[in-house]
Amino acid sequence: MSENNDFIAFHRPLIEADDIQAVVDSLKTGWITTGPRVAEFEEAFEQLVRTKYAVGVNSATAAMHLAIVALGLEPGDEVITTPYTFVSTSEVILYTGAKPVFVDVKPNDANIDPCLIEAAITPKTKGIMPIHIAGFPVEMDRVMEVARKHDLWVVEDAAHGIETQWKGVRAGAWGDAGAFSFYATKNITTAEGGMLTTNDESLADRARHLSLHGMSRDAWKRYTATGSWYYEITSQGYKYNMPDVLAALGLSQLRKIDVWHSIRQKYAMRYTEAFTPNPALQPPSVPEHGVVAWHLYPLRLNLEALRISRGEFIEQLRKRGIGTSVHFIPLNLQPYYQQTLGYRAGQFPVAETAYEGEISLPLYPGLRESDVDRVIESVIAIADESLA
Repeated sequence: MSENNDFIAFHRPLIEADDIQAVVDSLKTGWITTGPRVAEFEEAFEQLVRTKYAVGVNSATAAMHLAIVALGLEPGDEVITTPYTFVSTSEVILYTGAKPVFVDVKPNDANIDPCLIEAAITPKTKGIMPIHIAGFPVEMDRVMEVARKHDLWVVEDAAHGIETQWKGVRAGAWGDAGAFSFYATKNITTAEGGMLTTNDESLADRARHLSLHGMSRDAWKRYTATGSWYYEITSQGYKYNMPDVLAALGLSQLRKIDVWHSIRQKYAMRYTEAFTPNPALQPPSVPEHGVVAWHLYPLRLNLEALRISRGEFIEQLRKRGIGTSVHFIPLNLQPYYQQTLGYRAGQFPVAETAYEGEISLPLYPGLRESDVDRVIESVIAIADESLA
């Protein structure tokens, strides 16, 4: 926290009275782990994303891992994705003993470049994992075209994309499966949590089965009046289930998603309108055929036009009471990926350039109009004072 008493945090989750009451009501039922609230949340999410199935889990990481295991990924296989993401996207591939194969991103949105996928396919390639970075839609029709041509599955990392759409289809409904996050910083939160979406009944059943230790179907019902104490372990599973108390919070937050998304859109447009004329600032552009979730507002600095570095720009914002973050450090720059997989700096120039100038500004429904004014005034003042 800054020494400024009016510090504008990079993010604050908006937890309102109805959210708190929903959690309290769930606690009062005595059922706080996986149960009926999770089933309600899953059904509501199916309706939102317009998929046949949704499986509540404890993180988007868990959702991605369950999806690729259910799709049969094995040691020695390869999955094409990008280095411009949080580590969990490629981490789950490594969990299975498979290898993440990176391709570069598009300069306008830092999403996977569909033109580069085909050249990365080898006999070992089993799937593609595109990431809807910051809630900007991947060109999923082009990704799916390549996947179908080469008989590859697709798992969408839609951790940022709960409101994202491409050509009228929701993120998480294009591929074989999608993975959503309800972490504390996401557009709706369950504190920790995630959701797997799919139209494949067998994949959904397999993921649900694996999410609770590989126990026999509907094992949670053994504590209900209609359940039985007897269960069977029929697979090697994981502890990925979502508790009811978190699903209760998710259900309450989900009811407000449209209102909150409109606020994010309004603030994002205000940022873009203010920053566009400045030669040192490059705001993100909205794709013609897409809906942006605006999980993040990724402003890029034209460092050649500035006398200060990105780090100094961030520090000056902090001194003015503005919190920021950076998304993301490309994985090919991370020591583990360099030491174990042989990646190195310079391999993915578009991703690296995007990272070098990126600043994520505060963008959430709890911001006041006056907060947005301060962010705009501060960013422009620092940019103008620092022009080369």
